Amino acid sequence: MAANRYAFIKAGWHSDIVDRALEGFCEVISAEHVDVVDVPGAFELPLMAQELALTGRYAAIAAAALVVDGGIYRHDFVAQAVVDGLMRVGLDTQIPVLSVSLTPHHFQETDHHREIFSNHFVEKGREAARAAVKITSTRAKALGKPQRKLQSAS
Repeated sequence: MAANRYAFIKAGWHSDIVDRALEGFCEVISAEHVDVVDVPGAFELPLMAQELALTGRYAAIAAAALVVDGGIYRHDFVAQAVVDGLMRVGLDTQIPVLSVSLTPHHFQETDHHREIFSNHFVEKGREAARAAVKITSTRAKALGKPQRKLQSAS
């Protein structure tokens, strides 16, 4: 496993907001250590995460999406399926898969909501990067494997 590579998958729906998570992620982990993959929507995240994990190239994978309530039950179904799928990928492949998916109960296409969620995604990206680095370090220590040093983006 290449302990100095991370994958970041991002869904295309609401990309102006979701892409902000990648910005936050790369504030913690240098972009030169991150491979970015775009998928159409949240539902496609688990399959792409699985395919990337099976390559053995990544220490961890982050997956970002904004799943909004369009007034029907579908957002709940999609959100649960995505989180369950991402967790299953991590357990099945033994590669940490981190969710940067938000499922707000009330999202409106207003400047105010876009600003709130854009800023929140930056922080969620930072949190995911910190978790990726921490779980990589923790697993290396617990499993007795040497860890490669990463250069921080800071």
